[in-house]
Amino acid sequence: MHSKRTTAQQPFVLPDQINGRARGFGCAATRTATIRPLDVQPYPMSKVSPASVSKRKSSAKFTDNKAVVDLERYVPAFLTWIANKLSGGASTAYLSAFNVGIETWRLLVLLAIEKSLTAQAISRTIGMDKSSVSRAFKSMHLRGLITIGLDDADGRLRVATITPKGRALHDEILELAMERERAFLSVLNDKDRENLISLLRRLHDNLPVVEKATQEYLAIHHPKSKSRRAVGHTV
Repeated sequence: MHSKRTTAQQPFVLPDQINGRARGFGCAATRTATIRPLDVQPYPMSKVSPASVSKRKSSAKFTDNKAVVDLERYVPAFLTWIANKLSGGASTAYLSAFNVGIETWRLLVLLAIEKSLTAQAISRTIGMDKSSVSRAFKSMHLRGLITIGLDDADGRLRVATITPKGRALHDEILELAMERERAFLSVLNDKDRENLISLLRRLHDNLPVVEKATQEYLAIHHPKSKSRRAVGHTV
């Protein structure tokens, strides 16, 4: 059976990149886009002061002269709340109407576009861990939604290919998914919507800058964190 978890899911509507092509899950057409990462400088929160917060319109504010997150301005919080609530609502609806969870739907979306994909490719695209992808593959295979074979270029990799039954299920869910997106974006006009999509793409492509800044911050302020991660995790 599919997982009924509705929290801590990946965002449903986000640009993704497969084989170097930028796409949105809600787009019918594929187009090529080259987006340069933003020039972002790491902001050392250890040096936060009321004056610097005021100048930068930061997401930190001060309560009793101590820095706290300003949840009215903290962008990661908004993205997380929106993603969790969209995923929760979608998961409930898809389980009720189609007996599939949100993870299965996300894989169907990608496989309807690409026809065949490895677990590694899906993991890189939507940030879903490979073990979850493999579990979803197994469940989808048992239901006849995909076939699983070996990659021609690398026999060690398993490749999932959508079946006619899987495509039919995708097309059924797609109508509801598009209706949810329409309702979600109904507060925006056409220009706002295009601006939002453009900004989301830029933010998505800027994620490597975030990770680089994170590693630089940890190296300076928490130099022991690297050794702790090495001991506590294996790849």
